[in-house]
Amino acid sequence: MTDYGKPLQPTSTSIPGLVVWDLPVHGDNRGWFKENWQREKMTAAGLEDFGPVQNNISFNDAVGTTRGIHAEPWDKWVSVATGRIFGAWVDLREGPTFGAVYTCEIDPSRAIFVPRGVGNAYQTLEPDTAYTYLVNDHWSPDASYTFLNLADETAAIAWPIPLDRAELSAKDAAHPRLADVTPVAPRKTLVLGANGQLGRALRAEFGDAAHVEYATRADLDLTAPDLVTARRWRDYDTVINAAAYTAVDAAETPEGRRNAWAANVTAVGALARLAAAHGLTLVHVSSDYVFDGTGSRPYTEQDALCPLGVYGQTKAAGDAIVATVPRHYIVRTSWVIGEGKNFVRTMASLAERGIDPKVVDDQTGRLTFTSDLARGIHHLLSTQAPHGVYNVTGAGEPTTWADVARRVFELTGYDPARVTGVSTDDYFAAADGPVAPRPRNSVLDLGKISDTGFTPTDAADSLADYVS
Repeated sequence: MTDYGKPLQPTSTSIPGLVVWDLPVHGDNRGWFKENWQREKMTAAGLEDFGPVQNNISFNDAVGTTRGIHAEPWDKWVSVATGRIFGAWVDLREGPTFGAVYTCEIDPSRAIFVPRGVGNAYQTLEPDTAYTYLVNDHWSPDASYTFLNLADETAAIAWPIPLDRAELSAKDAAHPRLADVTPVAPRKTLVLGANGQLGRALRAEFGDAAHVEYATRADLDLTAPDLVTARRWRDYDTVINAAAYTAVDAAETPEGRRNAWAANVTAVGALARLAAAHGLTLVHVSSDYVFDGTGSRPYTEQDALCPLGVYGQTKAAGDAIVATVPRHYIVRTSWVIGEGKNFVRTMASLAERGIDPKVVDDQTGRLTFTSDLARGIHHLLSTQAPHGVYNVTGAGEPTTWADVARRVFELTGYDPARVTGVSTDDYFAAADGPVAPRPRNSVLDLGKISDTGFTPTDAADSLADYVS
C-alpha cells in the first residue's frame, strides 16, 4: 500500500515551471482524506496562486487508457482521486527546453502543477481511475490548443503499456509529430502609452517580438466601458502602464485637474480591476511627486506618501490602487528624460540661441533616462523579482536642476556660468500662470532595486551620452 503520510513537498522537474507535489493523505479504517488544493498552504510552500476557475474529472474504466498530448492556454493542477496513472509531459513552449520530456507516476498522494504550454498526457495503470484537474480559465472553443502525437519518436515516451495495446482515441493517435508542432508563444505583454517618451524606450528595450504589443489611447481607451471585452485577457501575462497625465503645472487648473484624475486614477482603477480579475502582472510607473520632499535623506519604498500638488495626489492615489493587485510592480522614478521635449533639450537650445536661463537650485534629485527606466522594468519582469514597489532612477551623486543646466551648457561647448541659480520661491513668483508645488528633495533610495541584481546607470554618464 502507498505510504500516505508524506508531507506537503514540492519537487522541481527538468521542465521549467512543472512541479510535482507530495500531498499528505490521512487514512483510517474508513478510507482516506486529503486536501487536494489548499491555497494558503500551497502558496506558502512556493506555488503562486494560479487562480483556478474550473474543475474537471476524467473517469477511465480500463487499464491502459491513454489520453493526450494536449497543451492548452491555461495552467493545470493535475491529481488523481482514485487509481494510478503514468503521466507524461512535453514542453511545447518557445525556448531552449522545447521538446523536453518528464514522466512520473501519480496516485492520490501526488499532484503536479502543469504550466500553460506544457503538453499533458497520461496512461491509466489501474482500473476505475479518476483523473482530476483544476484550470485557471474556462474552456472555450476559440482558445488556441497545441497537440503532439503520443508516439512521437523525438519525445520517445516510454509508455508502460505499448500504444498498440492501449486504449486511445483516433484523434489523439493522429496528432502531429514534434517537428510539425508550432511552439506555444509566451503570454503577451501589453505596453500602454506606446507613443510617449517611456513607451518609445520600452519598444527599444523589448523589441518587436510577436508576444509584445504596444498600444496608444486610440488602440485601447482605459475609460471605455468595454475594456473587459476589448481583448482575450487570459492570453496576456503582463501590462506595463506607461500612460499618464504628466502636465504637472497644467494639473493645477480646473481642466487639468479633471484630466489628471481621469488618466492617473480612474483609468488606473479600471486597469487594476482588469489585472486582478485575470491574474495579470501590472507594472505601473509612479513619481517622486508622491512625496513632499521635506525629508533629509533619500526616500525609500516604505516611506509614507505625502504629495503636494494635484499631479502628486493623483499619482499617490494610483499607487494605492495598483498596490491592491496581487501581481504588481510600482516603479517610482524622478526627473525623467527621453526622446522629445525635455529639460535637457531645452537647456541645449537656450545655450545655442544665446539665452542665459535662470534655473532653480534648491531642488535636488537624479536624472532618469527612459532607456535606463525601461531596462529596470525589463529586469524586474525577466528576473521575476518579488512584487512590490521599486525606486528606479539614475545613480550617482544627486544634483540640482541648476547643476544639470550648467552641465548641459558645458557638454554643448558653452559657458556654464551663463546659468543663474534661483530659489523655487523666486521661480514661482516670476512664473506666468499656475505652477505646481514641487518636492525640494526628489532623491530616491536605490538599495532595493540594486539588491535584485540591477545596476542603475550613473546619471552623469547618461547625460553625457545623451547630449553627445
